[in-house]
Amino acid sequence: MARTAHADDFALSRVTPDARKPWFGIAVQRFGQVSALSQFLLGATLGYSMSFGQAALALLLGSIILEVIMCIVGIIGQKEGLNTALLARWTGFGEIGASLVGLAIGISLIGWFGIQSAISAESLDALMPGVMPIWVWSLLFGLAVTAIVAYGFVGMQWLANITVPLFLILVGWSVISELSKHSLGDLLTSPAPGPTMTVWQGTGIVAGGLIVGAIITADMTRFNRSKADVVKQTVVGVTLGEFVIGLAGVLLAHAAASGNIVAIVTSSIGFVGLIIVITGTLKINDWNLYSSTLGLVNFISTAFSKNLHRVTTTIVLGVVGSVLAAAGILAQFTGFLTVLGVAFPPIAGIIVAEYFFVRRWRGDLEATRASGRLPEYAPRIVPATIVIWLVSSLVGYFVTWGIPAISSLILSIVLYTIAGRLGWVRGVGRARTLQPASAADPATETGTGGTTGTTGSAEAIPSN
Repeated sequence: MARTAHADDFALSRVTPDARKPWFGIAVQRFGQVSALSQFLLGATLGYSMSFGQAALALLLGSIILEVIMCIVGIIGQKEGLNTALLARWTGFGEIGASLVGLAIGISLIGWFGIQSAISAESLDALMPGVMPIWVWSLLFGLAVTAIVAYGFVGMQWLANITVPLFLILVGWSVISELSKHSLGDLLTSPAPGPTMTVWQGTGIVAGGLIVGAIITADMTRFNRSKADVVKQTVVGVTLGEFVIGLAGVLLAHAAASGNIVAIVTSSIGFVGLIIVITGTLKINDWNLYSSTLGLVNFISTAFSKNLHRVTTTIVLGVVGSVLAAAGILAQFTGFLTVLGVAFPPIAGIIVAEYFFVRRWRGDLEATRASGRLPEYAPRIVPATIVIWLVSSLVGYFVTWGIPAISSLILSIVLYTIAGRLGWVRGVGRARTLQPASAADPATETGTGGTTGTTGSAEAIPSN
């Protein structure tokens, strides 16, 4: 039974104690996720519009915001051993709401997977011009990442152990190469070379740049062994990722008086700069595909009462994303994916508010945690949650002052907590949980015993 769940990376079940990992290895993955090419670009954006001191302050404040969110949501995932989409069923969303969460995660991240594959393909073509068409590079890159993710969390750990040190070495090379032409003292004290922005605006860019990763952090922290491990890996991974890579981007932007980090690294160290682009994209793209798969598996489980295998789903999604990237279609959907991103912060807000403040369904999770099973039933739909999710998302999209992602997250926590205190958080209908074969206990399999979390009555509840 455990072997089946391990092979599927617990896509529809709790992570078992024997499958938990040491915190440092997961911290390497977190660092790899944070220190991707996008972080390099973010640092250059800050450096082009801010002084070094202002950019460092923005990185500090933004990192604190992200780490708080990651630690809180991550601790929930660690304690329950559940991925984000599955956890949502018993943290305010109910079965239908959780399926929508899974669908949003699946669509958003597979879209970014394809876009990142296309970016890497362009870099590979520049590295080896004329060897093969860009669409072929795009397809090969996407399929290579797909193969690694299909292998599961272990394969992604292996990838992180290789790409993270390589990325750091190459970034160090590019920084030293470029900065050797300038006075470090001048770069640290020089004004912004481009149009200026405030520290608060910079903080918003830092926090917003990784907010989706913070929301789905349970996908990673469910493999942690303790709350302390979640905090350690988050502080180490995020702090180093934000500051090491972010500040490197700031210095390069000041040195080159440009915000185009790709042009900077490729012009200063040539093909090594292109390898930086590729390795930086590779390490974030595996998590795009991994979390997208988990989201879609949970959506199909709820919407069609069918438990898909994670590996098969990974391969299908990876092939689809790679083909779409090769066809150049996904580049047209960047705006749509950006809009979809505003739906993520309220997800975390509702999960946190339900789990810590309202606690309407927390007892169901606690009652089944020791057995390693999922609660036997989940609420079918929670109308108040859908309304709060929609309202908070719209606020995040239309209200641009402050940090929209953080504003919508806080608003969702406040609204859900108030609704809970007023008794408006109620599930409509109950749906039986499809227990994965690996999670079924002998009593359930033989039909001779009761099931955890039920009253044993023969209720007429549709099986979902």
